[in-house]
Formats: sequence, C-alpha cells, structure tokens
Amino acid sequence: MRFNTSLPTGLLALALFFSCGNAQAQKVKSAAFTYLPEQSEDRYNQRVPSKTLPLAKGGFIILAHKSANEYAVERYDADLKRQWSTPLPLTAEQAIDGFVSNGTQALVAVYDKSGATQSISAQVIDLSNGQKATSKKLTETGLRDRRPSVAFSPDGTKLVAWRYLTRNTQIRSISASVYDEKLSKLKDRSYDFSDQGAFFSTTVHVGNDGSQYVTLVSDEMKKLTVRRYLNTSADIKVMSVAVGGTFGGKVVNVFDSRFLLLPDNTLYAAAICNERESGIYHSLKVVKFDFSSDGDMKFAPEFLFTPEYLAETNKATTTAAKRLEDVYLTDLLLTDDKQLVVVGEKKYEEGGDNSPGHTRELHLFGYNEFQSPTWHSIIAKDQIAPATEGFSSIGYRAAVFGQDVQFVTWEKLKGKSDLYLRRVNVQTGVVQAPKGLGLNVAADQNPSYVKDFTTWLDAKTLIGVSRPSKKSAALMLNKIVVK
Repeated sequence: MRFNTSLPTGLLALALFFSCGNAQAQKVKSAAFTYLPEQSEDRYNQRVPSKTLPLAKGGFIILAHKSANEYAVERYDADLKRQWSTPLPLTAEQAIDGFVSNGTQALVAVYDKSGATQSISAQVIDLSNGQKATSKKLTETGLRDRRPSVAFSPDGTKLVAWRYLTRNTQIRSISASVYDEKLSKLKDRSYDFSDQGAFFSTTVHVGNDGSQYVTLVSDEMKKLTVRRYLNTSADIKVMSVAVGGTFGGKVVNVFDSRFLLLPDNTLYAAAICNERESGIYHSLKVVKFDFSSDGDMKFAPEFLFTPEYLAETNKATTTAAKRLEDVYLTDLLLTDDKQLVVVGEKKYEEGGDNSPGHTRELHLFGYNEFQSPTWHSIIAKDQIAPATEGFSSIGYRAAVFGQDVQFVTWEKLKGKSDLYLRRVNVQTGVVQAPKGLGLNVAADQNPSYVKDFTTWLDAKTLIGVSRPSKKSAALMLNKIVVK
C-alpha cells in the first residue's frame, strides 16, 4: 500500500505546543511525505537501517521509497523545505544495499541479481544540487554464490565491496576492492581463511584511511579475531582473544556479536555467549582492539547472566520468565571520552511465516574509559507490529550527546500512542522517565511510524516520519524540537 497526503507537496502544517510529563513542551513542524513500505528478506538485520542522514552544513538527506520501481535521494533544509529530489529507478531484481554521506556527496549502493550474476554498483550524488554521476559496478559474482556485500568508512569517504569464494558452501576466502568517495579504486585485496575451521563468521570493515579490518568469530564460535590490512603494505596485523570455552564442564560459545569501528581505527567488539547444548545465556564480553602504534587489546571483565540478573529483568518487565532468551546485541554507543554503552534488545516473532514481530526490554551495560563495567539498567517496553512491517516501526533509535544517550521509541503508554524519549546518563546508568514528543501517532493496522527515518539534527532536534491519526492515510515528515 502506498501512503500519500492530501496536502500539496511542500506545504507545511504546524502543530502547536504539547505538554508531557513535567510540562516540558515540544514544537512540531510537519511536511507532506510519500512512502512505500518495504519487504526485507532478513527482518532482523536491515541492510539500510538509517534512511535519514543529518548534514554537517545543515539540514538532512533522505532515502525515500517512492514506488515499487523508484527510490529517490532528497535533500531538505532544517525547516523541512525540500531543496532537490533525485530519482533512483530500480528493477524488481535490484535492492538498496547502502546509503551514506560525507561532506560533499551522498552515495547509494545497489545490489543487482539478474541474468547469471549478482553485483553491487554505486551511485554518487552531489549534495549541492542532487546531480547524479554515472553508476559504477564495484564487484560481481555468480548467481549461485553467496550474496556480495559492501561497507563504508565512518566518515563515508571510503568503501569496500567484496565477494565470497567458497568450496562446498564453506567460505575459503574473500576477494575485495577498496574505493575512495569518487569511486576510484585504491586496492584489490584477498583475505584467506584456509587456516579456519568449518564453522566461523566473518565480515569486512573499512577505516577512514582505507585500511580494512576483517572481523572473525572463529574456533567453532569461541574466539573473536580482527585482522588489519593496509593499502600500503603486505603486512597483516592480527589480534585475537578467546571469549568461549569449557566452563564447569559446559561448552560456551558466541551466540551473538557486534563490532564498531571508530574514526581513529579503534575497534570495539561485544559478544553474548551461551551454553551450546542448553542455549542458556552465560555472559556478555567486551573487547577493545586498538591498532595505533604497536597495537593493544583490552579485554573487559565479563558480565555474568546470573539468576539475580534474571530476577532483575523480571522485576523491571513485570514478567516471570524462566530464562533469558531472544536478546540480541543492537548497539555499541561511545561517548567522546570513551565511555561505552552496550545495548541488547529482546526481539522475536510469534512463530511461523508472516507472524507479528515483538520487541521488548532493552538491556544496557555501561563501561568506563578503562573498560571496567560500571552499571547496568533494564528499560521495560512492549511493542508489536504486523508481519508486513517487520521491525521497521518497533524497537528504538539511539544517539549520544555529551554524557547522555537518548532513546526514541513508539509506544502506547497510559493510553497515549506517541513517540517517547528517554535519556540515560552514561556515567551513572540512571534512566529518566519516558516523555512524549507530542505527535499523537496513530495506533491501528496501517503503517503509523517508520523508525528508519528517525535521526537527530542536534541534541534537541529530531526528524521522524509518522501518521498523526486513524482518520489520516498520510504519513508526515516531522521536525520535533524538545524544549
């Protein structure tokens, strides 16, 4: 279903102030918005989770899904005035695999599965006027091979595209190409995994300087490894640490992992480990890989998922679960002074194909700049969405400002359906009560909120897409200023 609005394009509707919680007021400005809901092959792991990107020089750009065969990149100023819109026609065999911006341009990666090949191409768009450059193919592989992938540097000026080389479905190596922001090739590389066993997971990250960081969960999912590859040298630097093993006669391995590469080429990794046979959650482990100078690896003390922690979770969520389950790592959030918050979220489907999705409590774990655990908090929530939406409307969005992490969720609290903002102090773990943002989000079976478009222009200004009432079929682009 396609959602549009009866308002003429560009016409702004201004909503006055709304009081919430401690009478803190929000100012909301809205503009017409067109959106076609998307279907994803992997609803747990979206390839493009952020479709609104703030710009350093003001305003923002959006990757809009206009129709079944057309996307568009659009630039808006801070008052929601659209400055330009550049169409991106797509066939039924194509999909968007990446969306990033840097100081001068936006870049969209497009996956194509047609004929006898799979490929990834990139499209550069000038931020000043929306002009498109010629699309360039980055990598290509056979139709029966694993799907190729692409990753961007933190500042959006470098990218790496790669394809997997397999034998009997097992990954043997990766063939990769590194490009700059103008899509000029910097380096072709091959990452060899002949020394790995039959059961491991890998992906590729790229730094602002073009260096590549290949992350591995290996040794039958017991070890976290990072390999660094430079464009100027054949030397490969490897750091590795065991996070699983046999404890009390029980085999413990990595259940879920997440990696974060920073602009200074420091890489953080977090892993939830569980007991292989029973699936019982064992611990959370965090590692910092620092590749500056001679390199250094810092392993934080593990956080054990004890019966006492389960009791805390049940108390916070007013449930009576017998064990932790369906909790996945969703964010690694870092402050300027290197304090870390690891976020896990409970999310699951009811069962079977086309079943509703649920996201529940957030599990937060705070670490100081020395990698020592300092606090943990549990934020209770209970969200549900129809299968057609997957997890695109439920869950949360988060951003770090100073010593605060801000979380935005769409929930119905005390009978009011709205976007809610929670602030968490990174030093203490104290969670402020949720405050409504005054959007009066519709609560029915039609799309009411699209999480992918939520972002912050600054600590007090948010952008989001929602539908204001059941009577309206129109989604609106909103700018919310928190007073």
